[in-house]
Amino acid sequence: MSSQVHPPVHTQDNPPAERPVDALPLWRRFAPELPAELVAFSEIVPGGAHWSWRLRRGTALRFVALDERVNASVVLYAAHDTLERYNMPDSLKAQHTAHYRAGHVLMSDMGRAMASFTVDTLGWHDPLGALLDTPTMEARYGAKRFEDHRNAMQRSGRDGLLIETGKHGLTLRDQIAPVNLFSKVVVDGQGRFVFDAERSTKGAQLELRMDMDVILALSTAPHPLDPRPGYAPGRLGIAAWRRGPAPADDPCRRFRPETARALHNSDVFAIS
Repeated sequence: MSSQVHPPVHTQDNPPAERPVDALPLWRRFAPELPAELVAFSEIVPGGAHWSWRLRRGTALRFVALDERVNASVVLYAAHDTLERYNMPDSLKAQHTAHYRAGHVLMSDMGRAMASFTVDTLGWHDPLGALLDTPTMEARYGAKRFEDHRNAMQRSGRDGLLIETGKHGLTLRDQIAPVNLFSKVVVDGQGRFVFDAERSTKGAQLELRMDMDVILALSTAPHPLDPRPGYAPGRLGIAAWRRGPAPADDPCRRFRPETARALHNSDVFAIS
């Protein structure tokens, strides 16, 4: 056995006394155009990971795809009462759509706008493809558990969202259909869902403005219909900034009469 003594590995200095919290400005790497004085925090979420936060009305989340094969399965619950939550059927039929893009809003089952698409460089985000569950993941990619593979483990979107929503007192019975950001699913001539595996996502951006106080959770596991081989989901950049509530001339209010009504309902609720 060697008696050589190795020096300790130096990683990062402690933050200085005048700035004791080392909140790294990660957003400058992927969304430098955001106003620095309004940015609250930023994260880089690895592929196959999960994240959640309680967010106030007027907060905006800028999402940036840092790699190809990015999928972000997002769910929303009202912070004042989690029985009010994102409702996929009502949101789609009220806005006469089968996908989301800039101008659309995510509505609750009470007819209120929970969040709005204010920035979108892709133009199509999937609300119908549901979540990757663990049996499907293991059948497609094999099983890689934390006990054996540590950081190379594989986690399904369903399990990731159960972990995150559980932090806020929610259980399996509260799991709802997500919005799959950055993913595109179309319907073929036989009525089957088909995942668009050719579309490039790296560098794409979208932004959700919170129109109510919400609990938002997401998973960056692969889309359940993604046919590409190997478990290789991409990283997601997230920056939260204080955009403010929707103004009177907001494009989302003018997008459709139904979006204007949903935003009005959220405005009334905010002052009631």
